[in-house]
Amino acid sequence: MACNPEALKQVPLFALLDAEETAVLAGQVELKKFSARQRIYKIGDPGGRAYVMVSGRVQITTVDEDHQEVIVDEPSYGEFFGFASMLDQTPHQTNSVALEETVCIEVDRNDISVLLQRKPHAGMDMLAVLGRQFHAAQQLVRVRAARNPNDMIEAEATFGERIADMVAGFGGSWTFIISFLAALVVYTIIQIALGRSAWDPYPFILLNLILSMLAAIQAPVIMMSQNRQDTKDRLRGELDYDVNRRAESEIQGLARKLNLLGDKLGDVEDLLREKISGPAGPGSGGNQTPVAG
Repeated sequence: MACNPEALKQVPLFALLDAEETAVLAGQVELKKFSARQRIYKIGDPGGRAYVMVSGRVQITTVDEDHQEVIVDEPSYGEFFGFASMLDQTPHQTNSVALEETVCIEVDRNDISVLLQRKPHAGMDMLAVLGRQFHAAQQLVRVRAARNPNDMIEAEATFGERIADMVAGFGGSWTFIISFLAALVVYTIIQIALGRSAWDPYPFILLNLILSMLAAIQAPVIMMSQNRQDTKDRLRGELDYDVNRRAESEIQGLARKLNLLGDKLGDVEDLLREKISGPAGPGSGGNQTPVAG
């Protein structure tokens, strides 16, 4: 249907146009009405047209690699959607569904060209819309990226923390235990074999001092590594919580869709019952046998 110039005046992007420019643009664009749950466009549809929100509510979604529906945007009053595909004339990369009764202004490349000729500063407004959508896509990638806590912590680890991890890893291995026991046995055998000329005779005071110093240094290093492991575990728990919350949201969405499907099936059943019972109305009782009094 034709667009009323007054409707364009209510859109922030077109509010600065004068009466003549508004009339020219209104003669080119169209006003589209969509009912609740009506699809405006889907992934793969030709991107020849974009839409500007006038009233109602629209949800822009896509499907990720796990075949889950992801909400990309919910444009507010006066904002574009489907704009990028319209500009570069590529198929739509998202789905667009009206959540309630919605009114949008439908525009194409020629309409945008006329608008830019009449009002060049409108280009900055449209770039701002694209910038918001770009940032929303970036935020979506950051939120939904499969983050590996080990990689994240390793990327932020300092040189000292890496050394602590290496010391703790070697100190808790069988290689360290066997090597340390072998060194102790060799050391004590040499001291006993040297007898009075040994530099650390029994009870091996120098060896006890070295072991005490080693334990004093090794204990805080191991505690540092344990703290880092606790950080990894906490981060894993937070990521698991995000995954579980997202899964719960997807399950709730699936339940809502099933309930909606059940309601639609109920409406279809009621309609079929009305059609079946329609001919058997008051005028269809001519073949009934009268009952004797």
